[in-house]
Amino acid sequence: MQSPSHTNWQFAVHGRQLAVMEWGNPQGTPVIALHGWLDNAASFTLLAHHLPHVRLIALDLAGHGFSDHRPVGQPYYIWDNVADVQVLIEHLALDEVVLLGHSLGAGVATLFAGAFPERVSRMILLDGMIPLDYPASQLPESMAKALRRGARLSRRTLKPYGSFEQALETRINSRWPVSREAATWLLERGMRQTADGWVWRSDMALTQPSIVRLCESQIAAFVRRLSMPVQLIMAERSEELSLIETMLPLVADLEFKTLAASHHLHLESGPAQQIANWIRESLRGR
Repeated sequence: MQSPSHTNWQFAVHGRQLAVMEWGNPQGTPVIALHGWLDNAASFTLLAHHLPHVRLIALDLAGHGFSDHRPVGQPYYIWDNVADVQVLIEHLALDEVVLLGHSLGAGVATLFAGAFPERVSRMILLDGMIPLDYPASQLPESMAKALRRGARLSRRTLKPYGSFEQALETRINSRWPVSREAATWLLERGMRQTADGWVWRSDMALTQPSIVRLCESQIAAFVRRLSMPVQLIMAERSEELSLIETMLPLVADLEFKTLAASHHLHLESGPAQQIANWIRESLRGR
């Protein structure tokens, strides 16, 4: 499939540049799309192909894709992504948006919508809903474990790939496999060529464990404030479902669906078409 036409642009957040891919109709419903961990904005390419009448605005979260890394030594906390989304929406001068989030991006969307429910008209969450948590009673031990592991990972370096094709094969056959076409979209935005070979653009610090996370009761407080319609679409083979089951009854207006797909369901041909159909139907009902 030929990649749908898009524009690339950037905006500033406290001296850093964050990158955006935008597809579709500039006058269409604005949909802010938030990708998963170690992915990038290109993960919404297939959905953009099926949603030409929507204004699809996909952000490269900090440290991913073409966006700048956070300062050296600054952890990647999920709530900092929430602040970046707020700046993006203000930059676009949008009073209200639809949020579309996958995995990590779904957790960011939930926190943003819980903090600013008046700015979100609808949510579409793909194989995820909430951020990972640390039980409050276990926070000291979790913090110590994260600090020890983080110190080890900070000394780690990744060997460059000898070719783009070698990197492509690795991504296709990773823990969360995707098609060759989808892997190409992700890697064209997620890798760069150096004199030593092909390396990831993403910040190595993203692989370090969080020193602090929200606990379940804090996350539940955000979920209870989701006053807008929420469409949750999970993969039947998802590892995420057990993490969110206790939160589902807290959502006032929830439409829950499953698809025969893997974690990157929006990058699989049939499931992506179905997701796009559901999104079009939900937006017609606005």
